[in-house]
This record gives sequence, C-alpha cells and structure tokens, in this order.
Amino acid sequence: MSRRQQVKQSRRWVVKLGSALLTNDGEGLDQESIGEWVRQVAALVKRGYEVVIVSSGAVAAGVSRLGWETRPKTIHEQQAAAAVGQALLVGAYEKEFQRYNLKTAQVLLDHDDLSNRQRYLNSRSTIRTLLSLGVVPVVNENDTVVTDEIRFGDNDTLGALVANLIEADTLCILTDQNAMYDSDPRQNALAQIIHERSAMDPELDKMAGAGGVLGRGGMVSKVRAARLAARSGANTVIVGGRIYDCVNRVASGEILGTLLFASQQPLAARKRWLAGQLQTRGVLILDEGAVKVLREQGKSLLPVGVKTVVGYFTRGELVVCRDAHGNEVARGLVNYGSDDCRKIVGHATQEIEKLLGYKDYDELIHRDNLVLS
Repeated sequence: MSRRQQVKQSRRWVVKLGSALLTNDGEGLDQESIGEWVRQVAALVKRGYEVVIVSSGAVAAGVSRLGWETRPKTIHEQQAAAAVGQALLVGAYEKEFQRYNLKTAQVLLDHDDLSNRQRYLNSRSTIRTLLSLGVVPVVNENDTVVTDEIRFGDNDTLGALVANLIEADTLCILTDQNAMYDSDPRQNALAQIIHERSAMDPELDKMAGAGGVLGRGGMVSKVRAARLAARSGANTVIVGGRIYDCVNRVASGEILGTLLFASQQPLAARKRWLAGQLQTRGVLILDEGAVKVLREQGKSLLPVGVKTVVGYFTRGELVVCRDAHGNEVARGLVNYGSDDCRKIVGHATQEIEKLLGYKDYDELIHRDNLVLS
C-alpha cells in the first residue's frame, strides 16, 4: 500500500489552520474562508471521519476587534486580545458548522494539560468523547493565561501534540504555501516541491531553513511538528490552505502538498505521552554502559548507570537522560526525587535502602515509563 493510500484510509484527523489563512494575513477573521474550510471538514465528518481542528487566529482577531493597529508586545495585552478573539473565533466556527447540522466545542489547552499525566488523560478522554458524539472540537492554546515560559510556541507543535493525544492517523497542516519545497520558492524559481519524505529525514532541516520571522513559510516549525506527530505513528501532510478543496483531495489520496510520513509503528499510549512532552523537570547524565543498555537491550535505568543529577524534581516527574556529550538518549518518569537521586547515583541497587533509609524501587526509571529519543 502506498503512503498516500494510507492517508486515504486514515479516519482520525487533526487539521491545523494558521493565522495567515484565518485572518486575511492578520486583518480580522476571514469568515468566507473559514466557511470554505468548515465545508471540507464537514464533508469528512459526514463520511465517518473524526476530525479535530487546531485553530490559530484568536490574538489576531482580538487585535482587530479592539481596533488596535498592530499586535501588542506586552503579555497582558496579548492575553486580553486572546480573550476577546477566542469568543469571535469559536463563534465563527459554530456559525459555519451549524450550516451542516454539526456541533462544535472549544477546547483550550496549555502545557500543564499535556505534561501532567492525569490532566493528559482527562484531556484525551474529553476530546475522544466529543468525537464519539459527532462533535468537532476546535482546539487552541489557552493564550489568555499562559506565559512565554510555558507556551507551546506555535500551533504546529500544538497540532502535533493533539495528534499524539488522540492517537490520530493524519495531521493535516494548512498553510499559505502550496507545499514544502527543497529551497525557498520566493528566492529560487527552480525550487521543487517535496512530494514525500520520511519525517525523520535530516535533509529536511536544510530544506526548511530558518530565514525570516516565520522561516521559509514557517516550514521549520512544521517539520518539527511532523517529527513529533510521527513519534505516535501519525503521518503529516503540509498543503496550501487556499488550494480548492485541499482537505478532501488529500483525504482522497491525491498527491497534493507534502507528505512527511511516520517511519515507525505507533508507540504504546503511555510511551506516546512521554514522547510528546516538551517540558521536563531535570536531567540525568548517564555513563556509556547505561546508554548502551537502554538503546540495545531496552532495560530499565538503574542508579549505578547515572553519573550526575541536574535540576530539582520530585518522584514521578519527567526527566531527560543524556549521554556524556549532552545528547538526549531517553526520557521517562523518575522513581525518586532529585535529592534522593543524588544520594544513590553510581551505587548498586542493593545499596539504596542503606543510603536512603528506605527503598521503594530497584530502578531509577522503569522501562515501562521510559521512551528512547
């Protein structure tokens, strides 16, 4: 089966829409265009698809509604604009979906919702329940309350994390570029469309580039998102949102836009959650033996294989495991807090109780709570 056929047969989608498409390049919501994308999503839903929309545009819509000429620079003004714009954005979607007798729901997420295991599962259950009821969830970052330190950074990343969250088959990123090119088409008239590549292909980094505020059509963040989505087995299609009927044409298997495919099978749900985390609480520096054991034998991480503990964390929090050169090896949920970890690293398992006065676990990180990077 071709990879485009895999996309055709997929039935759970995340469709991400960027601000440039939704807001006439920043000048208020484009209701007519929103209506066109809603028509396409509604057609998928009527055919039995489950679709989540990840939508940008709240801040830009709020800026326009408040009569401001430019996007504000202060966080509290941006959050005020988001609060105003969210109402407009969800109202625009609700109005258009009513034409097709479909219900919508607004879901606002922040890092804590996806980094806390309980809230992650609650978010997952809520969205999947909405899908089972035939409701179209419209997801956005909770810009009204998040700060720069804990924000996702862009809705491409949020789209990928939502794909992880609901175990989507396809992440469809609608952008103002027709596809991803092997070089910047605005500077190179001979630039060629990349029709299909592995999301993990390192050559994509050179092709995406980093020029300008948004990169080459924002492709840097889209490649990053595709890789994140691929870690849970989802394929990513990057396609021009202004191409007529683009969503349905991609869903029909047409070679449109760029397909960045997942090259591995979906991870187990718990490991999918671990792989999707962006915020970690500490770092464990491993010796060469531990690195080899994790990568080649898939075993748990024992205290004896850890050289250094960096940062402060409590039991059950997410930490990164790195080799002596700083390369990420794995990440997982730690069985001991940072203070206790510092006392037992480098020691054998049988010494834990003597060093701490107690022993809850033999492992620092159990293999069921650990995923390789």
